[in-house]
Amino acid sequence: MADDTNLHASARVALINPASMLDRLCDHFVDHGTVTREADNARVEGIFGAVQLKVAANALDITVASPTKSYLFVVKSSVAEHLVEFADGETIALDWQGDAVGETHIPYFREVVVRGARDITPAMRRVTVACDDPGHFTSGGLHVRVLIPPRGREPVWPSVGPDSRVIWPEGDDALAKRTYTIRSIDHARGELDIDVVLHDDSPGSIWARQAKPGDRVGLLGPGGGDVIPADWYLLCGDETALPAIARIAETLPSSTRASIVIEVADASEQQEIASKAMIEVTWLHREGAPAGSTDLLPQAVRSIALPDQGSPFVFAGCEQAAARAIRKHLRAEKQLPKDRHLVAAYWRRGHADVHDHGE
Repeated sequence: MADDTNLHASARVALINPASMLDRLCDHFVDHGTVTREADNARVEGIFGAVQLKVAANALDITVASPTKSYLFVVKSSVAEHLVEFADGETIALDWQGDAVGETHIPYFREVVVRGARDITPAMRRVTVACDDPGHFTSGGLHVRVLIPPRGREPVWPSVGPDSRVIWPEGDDALAKRTYTIRSIDHARGELDIDVVLHDDSPGSIWARQAKPGDRVGLLGPGGGDVIPADWYLLCGDETALPAIARIAETLPSSTRASIVIEVADASEQQEIASKAMIEVTWLHREGAPAGSTDLLPQAVRSIALPDQGSPFVFAGCEQAAARAIRKHLRAEKQLPKDRHLVAAYWRRGHADVHDHGE
């Protein structure tokens, strides 16, 4: 077996029209990585690894390479899911060979137990959970997907099928899934803090309000991308990104500068932002306007001049329309390279649990 820095898996999938499947896979993954296409061959490269696709006689040959078991699973599972999705009713038989074959446990899943919960502001509640492996969450992204079991039922967690697709519990055991930021990690106490914005009666808000010691939840992750080193940062977002912004600010070294812009309902939702870096914090108040109904954040971002020299980095997390406006501004108007910004749609007005990290 290869070491964890160079893991591989491969499969041959019998198909009626493998060239058509190759086309559809390339069309999909071009939005999620770098696709290099040459005749009946293609290579897809992304943050989780690389996939080599080759058309054979009535089959598609697939080879996956990833640096870790978790990343290898992410790629295999994604490829399997999309093979089935694009099969148009054709039966897909996927028999992986190579590293990490036969696993029935999602490698980046952890069950955790609630230790307590408290309000940080009128609309922000912090849930503290106990974790046997807090170090697992220190790198790979700021976010986790919280899996909330039905209240009063023994949790049934997702498992892995033989083709590496995730098998989700259904019916009375179906899990509510919400994506949140890990606000902080306490290695000594084996605890994670997860901050939840309380709005309406969504499953996540209900969970945070009702969370009590001993409750069990599942965590998938971390994910969502990391903030890369820079000498100047723009950290911006609405209250859903406030935990991520605060966590990022705490990690910045004293040699850096950061402009921080956060949109919240009103002054009661402001929180202290601590950092060793030289930071300037601006709070934008909606003052009664519904979340996601203003252009306060995109307008504020447009008013900030990026430095002419050095290595800037922009992080933004907010409602989908605002995220798209900010992303367009950074790419089209500021010509900021893709690797110098991370703009995430944390939610979409009128929809549940949208978490899009780029288009």
